[in-house]
Amino acid sequence: MPVPWTRWRSNVTQAAQKVARDTEAWLRPEGVARRAEQERREAEEAEAAKTVKMMELSHSLLLNEAALKQIPEGKRSVFVFEWLRFLDKVLVAAQKTDIKECHKKLVEQLTQQLSEAPGPPTRKLLARCLATLFSIGDTFLLFDTVNKCNDILRNKDDSPSYLATKLAAVSCIGAMYSKLGRMMGRSYEETVQILTKSMRSAESLMRCEVMRTLERLCAGMDSAAASVHKDIYKVARHCMTDRVMAVRCAAAACLQEMIAHAPFLYTAELESVATLCFRAFDGSSYEVRCAVARLLGTLVAQTQLTPPPPHPAKDVKGSGRPSARLTSLDEALAILMTGFLRGGSGFLKGTGDMIKGAPAVSREVRVGITHSYVVFVDTLGGLWLERHLPTLIGHILELAASPRAAVTHVDSVYVRKCVLYILHSTLGRMLGEKTQFAACKELVSVVNKQVNIDATAEAARESPEHNSHQAIVCALQQLGSLVQGLGTAASNLISDNAVNLLDAVVSVLIHPSQAARFAAAWCLRCICIAVPSQLTPLIDRCTERLDSLRNSPEAISGYTAALGALLGAVHLSPLGVPHCKGKVIFNVAEDLLRSASQNSRLSLPRTQAGWLLIGAVSTLGHPVVRGLLPRMLLLWRNAFPRSAKELDSEKARGDAFTWQVTLEGRAGALAAMHSLLQHCPELVTEDQIRRLLVPLEAAITMLTSLSTVIKSYGQHLKAAMAMVRLRLYETLSLLPASALEGTHTQLLRLLVSEFTLTDNPANTTTSLLRLLCHADESVILGSWLEDTDQRSVEDQLQTNSASGSGALEHDPTCLYRARDQSRSVPGPLPLGVAVIDQSVILFGLVFPRVANKHRLQMLDHFAECIKQAKGIRQEAIQTNIFSAVLSGLRGLAEAKATFGDDNVKNSATNLILSALTNSNPTLRCAAGEALGRMAQVVGDPRYIAEMAQKSFDRLKSARDVISRTGHSLALGCLHRYVGSMGSSQHLNTSVSILLALGQDMASPVVQVWALHALALIAESGGPMFRAYVEPTLALALRLLLEVPAAHADVHQCVGMCLSALITTVGPELQGNSNSIIAARSSLLCASAVMLDHSDAMVRAEAMACLQQLHMFAPRHVNLSTLVPTLCMSLCGGQLSLRRAAVSCLRQLAQREAHQVCQHAASLAAGAAAGALQETPAVPMTDTGLPGVLFSLLDTETDERLISDIHDTLNSMMLALVDDNLALWLRLCKDVLTTSVDTSTDSDVAAGEEEGDDDMEQFRTGEEPDSHPAIPPRWPTRVFAAEMVRKMLLTCEGNRTHFDLALAKEARAANPQSDWFILHLSDLVRVAFMAATSDSDPLRLAGLDTLHQLIDLFSAAPDPEFPGHLLLEMYQAQVSAALRPAFAADTPCHVTARACHVCSAWIGSGVARDLADLRRVHQLLVSSLAKLKWRGTHVYNESAMTLEKLAILKAWAEVYIVAMSESGSRPPSPAPDDEPSEPADGCSEHLLTLVQPELANLAKHWLAALKDQALLSLPPEFGSQLPHDGGAFYTNDTVEAARPYYRTSWPAVLHAAAIWLHAGGFENVHTEKVGIDVQGSTNLGIGPTNAASGRSPDDINTDRFHLLFGICMEALCNPRSSEPVPVVVTCLRALCRLVSSPWPRRLLSASPALTVELLNVQHRLLLTRESALVHLLVMRVVRRVVTAAQESLDAAKRRRLKDLMPANQEPQEHKELDLLGEGGAAGDIVAGHSVVFALLEVCLCLLTKLVPSLNPATQASSSSRAGRAPVLRYGRDERVAKEWCQLLESALAKVIDMTRTCSEAMRLDEVTMLLAMGVFVLHAPPSVVRIPALQYPCVNEYTTCLQADSIQVRFHCVRTVRSIFAHADRAVSTPYIQALAPRLLQQLHVSAGAAPPSELELQLQLEQLGCLETLVTVCDPANRPEIEGVQVLGLYVPVLIRFLLDSESLPAAPSLSQTRHEHCLNKLNTIGPQYPQEFKTLLSGSAPLRQRLEQAVAASQRLKASQARQAQAKPAAPQAPAATIKLSMDFSNFT
Repeated sequence: MPVPWTRWRSNVTQAAQKVARDTEAWLRPEGVARRAEQERREAEEAEAAKTVKMMELSHSLLLNEAALKQIPEGKRSVFVFEWLRFLDKVLVAAQKTDIKECHKKLVEQLTQQLSEAPGPPTRKLLARCLATLFSIGDTFLLFDTVNKCNDILRNKDDSPSYLATKLAAVSCIGAMYSKLGRMMGRSYEETVQILTKSMRSAESLMRCEVMRTLERLCAGMDSAAASVHKDIYKVARHCMTDRVMAVRCAAAACLQEMIAHAPFLYTAELESVATLCFRAFDGSSYEVRCAVARLLGTLVAQTQLTPPPPHPAKDVKGSGRPSARLTSLDEALAILMTGFLRGGSGFLKGTGDMIKGAPAVSREVRVGITHSYVVFVDTLGGLWLERHLPTLIGHILELAASPRAAVTHVDSVYVRKCVLYILHSTLGRMLGEKTQFAACKELVSVVNKQVNIDATAEAARESPEHNSHQAIVCALQQLGSLVQGLGTAASNLISDNAVNLLDAVVSVLIHPSQAARFAAAWCLRCICIAVPSQLTPLIDRCTERLDSLRNSPEAISGYTAALGALLGAVHLSPLGVPHCKGKVIFNVAEDLLRSASQNSRLSLPRTQAGWLLIGAVSTLGHPVVRGLLPRMLLLWRNAFPRSAKELDSEKARGDAFTWQVTLEGRAGALAAMHSLLQHCPELVTEDQIRRLLVPLEAAITMLTSLSTVIKSYGQHLKAAMAMVRLRLYETLSLLPASALEGTHTQLLRLLVSEFTLTDNPANTTTSLLRLLCHADESVILGSWLEDTDQRSVEDQLQTNSASGSGALEHDPTCLYRARDQSRSVPGPLPLGVAVIDQSVILFGLVFPRVANKHRLQMLDHFAECIKQAKGIRQEAIQTNIFSAVLSGLRGLAEAKATFGDDNVKNSATNLILSALTNSNPTLRCAAGEALGRMAQVVGDPRYIAEMAQKSFDRLKSARDVISRTGHSLALGCLHRYVGSMGSSQHLNTSVSILLALGQDMASPVVQVWALHALALIAESGGPMFRAYVEPTLALALRLLLEVPAAHADVHQCVGMCLSALITTVGPELQGNSNSIIAARSSLLCASAVMLDHSDAMVRAEAMACLQQLHMFAPRHVNLSTLVPTLCMSLCGGQLSLRRAAVSCLRQLAQREAHQVCQHAASLAAGAAAGALQETPAVPMTDTGLPGVLFSLLDTETDERLISDIHDTLNSMMLALVDDNLALWLRLCKDVLTTSVDTSTDSDVAAGEEEGDDDMEQFRTGEEPDSHPAIPPRWPTRVFAAEMVRKMLLTCEGNRTHFDLALAKEARAANPQSDWFILHLSDLVRVAFMAATSDSDPLRLAGLDTLHQLIDLFSAAPDPEFPGHLLLEMYQAQVSAALRPAFAADTPCHVTARACHVCSAWIGSGVARDLADLRRVHQLLVSSLAKLKWRGTHVYNESAMTLEKLAILKAWAEVYIVAMSESGSRPPSPAPDDEPSEPADGCSEHLLTLVQPELANLAKHWLAALKDQALLSLPPEFGSQLPHDGGAFYTNDTVEAARPYYRTSWPAVLHAAAIWLHAGGFENVHTEKVGIDVQGSTNLGIGPTNAASGRSPDDINTDRFHLLFGICMEALCNPRSSEPVPVVVTCLRALCRLVSSPWPRRLLSASPALTVELLNVQHRLLLTRESALVHLLVMRVVRRVVTAAQESLDAAKRRRLKDLMPANQEPQEHKELDLLGEGGAAGDIVAGHSVVFALLEVCLCLLTKLVPSLNPATQASSSSRAGRAPVLRYGRDERVAKEWCQLLESALAKVIDMTRTCSEAMRLDEVTMLLAMGVFVLHAPPSVVRIPALQYPCVNEYTTCLQADSIQVRFHCVRTVRSIFAHADRAVSTPYIQALAPRLLQQLHVSAGAAPPSELELQLQLEQLGCLETLVTVCDPANRPEIEGVQVLGLYVPVLIRFLLDSESLPAAPSLSQTRHEHCLNKLNTIGPQYPQEFKTLLSGSAPLRQRLEQAVAASQRLKASQARQAQAKPAAPQAPAATIKLSMDFSNFT
């Protein structure tokens, strides 16, 4: 409804007043403002609470009319909508009895809502509820309701206010007919009459709704309404050409529904309906084309679906004429062809009037019919397509070949796009791989046929009647696409001699048409990407043919194009081509350039071909180009004039042809330079850039002065000059910006004249404007078409120049350049557009670096150019200029540069503001974008405020749509690019104005732009936008409920606003405040409205909103309704909808995979029950949603969508694999075990069609499915194999999965549980099927899976056969899976992977029998032949390196296993017929198999290790590498080979070390010399060494240093980057290497080498935490010690031999002690001493295991450099005195530290006590008995014995106890005298109480131990009797005092009981040991005796009581009671 201008002014005024009030409140004092804000929030919260409460009342069966009246007017529509939503959900699940009582009232309320003018979503729900109500309830009010609706429609009121009521009535009628069908009786006649009459004066909305209702009437009534079908058809005919696009869509949908019920449409009226569709296509929108295409495609397909009539044609009753005959397939296709070629005029006329000059068909019609072809084939199904492949392919290609198809070149390109889209959508998406082979064969036959036609015409020197080359181009491009999709499985097709595919394609390379030649070249590129083994043969073939046909221009052009395309495919091949091929082709190119001037007829093609090949060679990368670069630079230097004088002389001579050749050559030179910069950036140094700038500057100079040449020699040189400019711009855009500074003036003049069309009379526009604008502008620019499945054909309908007209022939360099992965064939635009595009890009790079003066000049020049131009040319220039301005502003922002002074700023601002009111919406959008970027670059708040204020003022005063839209977007872009903080002061005004604009119902365009701007502000506003969420949300909800569905762009913008609002509120959406509840409810309601919309883009926005809601508030998103909707969106609809659905499922699966799968599983049941009639059925099987997603992988081509599907499946698998293991395994198994027969006969596809029709009646069973599921393609199968591996990795930590006995036990305990081991046969089969497929990626995935299965299940025992493994029964499958990988034609990387699997299988120990081992062993033996291969290679030398190193690594791993199992015994050969042992003989069998190859393998291992040593050198030593490379790599491919060596050398190193240890060092004399390995002459492994006469020791020394150096280099890596397995392997190799006597002697002879080795071991201990690494380190150290000991012993023997006469026996001699390190002086130098290094390693490990030993934990290391006393050395009498002095000094230092050391440096008392104890106990007595040292020690112990710390006292007592037991009484006596009394005193004090802690108890027991030691020291057997008795007299009473009596023992604490038992045990020990003394003591003290007797009795009673209690518990295990058995009877001590 239009909004009056006065109302608009009022809205703006109110917004301004609100801004003023807010500003005034902001200026108040802070307290008042805060109080006002708080009051406002409280009021809003109260209002929200009221709203929430009232909205809750809407959830009732009957409408709460009382609540409805209380709600404000603006929210009543939301209340009614919420009630209808609730009612819709309730009625679906309700029974008739549930609504019986309220049925009448409910009908009354629903019909009452008809008169309330409901909005589109509301009336849709209203109609659905009414229809559902009558379908489940009584129908007695049905006809009354229909009559009421009819009465509404009869009403003559045509006012806009009554329109909504009529629309609601029409919608209700349609819903009832659709739901109730024939229950409506014959009322349909009256209804149709009323509806058809109302169409005469109906509004567009009414016409749409009427057509939808008629569609539903036809669907519901079926054939019962046949009498009115003609009337409906008449109405639909008029609507099909309606000016409103939505009406056309509705009419097309109505007619499509009628096809199923009205046969006359596809019989008698077939031609008329087809013509009608052609007319409907003209001037149509995308939606109309899709709808009409569905109608036309279905209509034509119906002619082939109808079964033949059983009787001859008769008169149709009531029709008055005989029924039309059935339409044949050719006639049906002719209908579509006629529309494609002729459009809607002259339907099915003869071909005589098809004159080539006739008007061309409009592009809309042609694109629409293209869609119709796809719908036609899709309706008939894949089975029909398979049966009619030849007919369909021939027909489609005939479209391209028809002379009527295209008048101009651009038209022919468009036709090819349409044809390729049809072929790709049918052959590429609807056929499985097997049928695609047949399609490829058919395409090859078409190519051969067309080539023969052209060859015949050329031989007769006639021009062909048809454009056959167009058909060839289409066929070849589709053939290349199919072959590339088939991958390496296409190798069978290529090798099929009956097809001769390669011959057919190569034959087109000499075709007269350049487009055909380029298509053939591109097809060859696709073939080589699919089958890399064809690259080298095809390069050789093309090179030979080019040499033999060098005098044919077509052959030169075609074969060089093919070579360029093939070289461009090399980087996409995993294995490449031989390195020399690049040099060979460069030589060919150089020869072509040199010979170009020899033949004028061939000058141009040779020049173009030579430079094309040089550019293609650059794609091979810097390893190839590095050696060719000097020759390239010379060619470039000679291609351009070297001075201005030379340029002037060029212009003075020559002719037009010479200039043509010259310009083409220079364009080619620049293209080759661009290729170098793009593909070899490593070679582009500053020096090379300086050299390149010389020809580039010459090119710029030339281009600025060639205007006279054009005038002199004609306009035909303009194209060549444009090509030179294009290549120049491309090249300059890749150079650093600093390199262009000297050419800015000339360059800018060129660029500006380029895109301002100064010298271009055509109105050419750039294609970059949409790309330079922000991606969010798609809703305004219409660039959302890029996200549709039809983008490849819809592009040609865009407005910019030559849109969608890209073709290979426009730019030959695209043959070798990297292409856009989203397009199957590259599409470079025409030259005129491409050069403008590139000038815009280069301008964006140059503009930020020019001076302000030049910027101002350019901007003023832009304004002047726009001002001078008029009409269409002005718009074209403006488009180009704004593209350049946007590019420049983007460059300024990226470079963080300033814009310039005020003059520059004002000029740019004026230029932008003038375009904000341009009539072209694209230019307005660009101007808004430019204004935002200007604000971003300027960064001045004043400028931002000024721009915002200008937009505010203009929006307040402007009334036109253009101004409103432009300035609305300007506001949004300002906020987007400066952020919320930069524009916060304008936020309120901007939002207020845009909210007012969004309510302008009279102009949907203004609403779209305003809402889009509002969404931009909300996105950039962040938390600052929080205050505007409620009003924005209210507006969004209102628009969704009021705006018609035809304005889908408004709804789409509303969705964008909602998405921004959800992001603004964020996690707050989880809250429970009233405002949040209200906002959340509104968001959910709005999302529900959009999700029920008819437009796919709107539904996609709804899914995105719900996805965000689920992220922030997952509890409030109803998955039971969302997930089915998402699932239904997967099977059809637009690409954007499928993307949104999968993206949402991806997020849901990460959180709630179980619920998602459950809700998806319920979808199929709901659809079967009829709940989802309006939506397409989802092919849901028992595999559920994962199965649907897997099937999508075979039909989808969008990379982003496929990636999301992969992520979704992975998330589901990780979440569900534990519960549904069998389901996931079955799903992957079904995918992987689908076999594709690639060797089918060519005639299989046509065989079905040519079969005998008479046999049809004898066929039994069901009719085959017309739409069979596509068998999984190889990428899907690869993904399934990877998923199996991920499942295994996920469950790797659970042992039950890999142990059959445990799995069976778990299954018995829980029958629902599932385990991998139970599916082992399926897993092996899956791996086998993948490993033996025709696809190389699938083979690799299968081999990886097999490797993983071997690793995980190799140790799984077979419970039924003890001593055997489960995998033993699968040995045949494993060997069969590996065998194809060792075939001669297998690619290197597959063989390499298979070698890894072989070594894993042999090393696993599964195969124990010799015969079983031989199966796989023979495969490895066969691979050894490749080590000596010297023939021609198909792949790059690095691929050979990969293969050879993999072979050597596999053999190394096998040898390591064999030697480890045999204990590293030297292997001995055994006869082949020796009987094998089942288990223990496995290692012997393995050694038997390895032994024959060992000598050969060892030489190759050593050669590979030498290569690794060379390659590990730092880069600065690169010049020292061998010029010819190594044994297994070439110098040219060294970089590519490094990764292969990096993964192989550890195993090879270990094996070589084992071989040397097992006899390699000793057997060097007997080695064979006949085995040669290139590049290994210094290792003694080739005949050269035998001839050189080197000694065995020299050879062994070289080998030792080689292995030792590699180990050391890896272990001493400063970054510790080597993984732990590599470190472990190196340490094991070192252990083996130094385990033999010879290398130990070599090592000990070099102390520096030994010290270095020990230092590396020390570093490993410090940096590695692995226990295994530490263990191996110590093993190496132990062997080093052995080597040092052996060296010392040998030195002693030699010295002793020198000292003693020969006739005397050797004896010990004192001089021998001076041998070894230190010599006579005993100096040990750190860094040079082996002993010191050994001690460092040992101490490091000890401190790691016992950190308390590390002195660094207490203080700095510098302060204790001599604190560890050396007490074990110096016993020799020659150093005894010095040693004692050293000990005295050390002890004095320790004593001094306890007194005078500072607090920071002082050690704790425990450490000092232990240090003193070590001295006292181990130093000579003469040292510790010195009074000055002895008494301080005694005092320290006395002090510590009385310390407060129990820990200190405990350690003190323990040390004192050791001192008491010292053997020298002179040492211990002072300590006993000083400390024993104090010990007794402390014991007497503690005897009266229980020990308070465990530590206190240990202290008391240790004190008792001291007394016990004194008793031992003073033993009466060794001492005077009186002394021993005295000590016993002190010790025994203390023990007795600790005893407890019978009363206190049971209740005593556990610590006291423990002490009691300890003392009683000690007494029991002392009594028998000293019986007499013990008896004397007890007899002398009655209290002691009584206490002892009571204690003994109490202890016995306690033990007896515990024994009885234990017997009272028979169920408990009977543990023996702990009793004290007294060996002495105390009863006689009385």
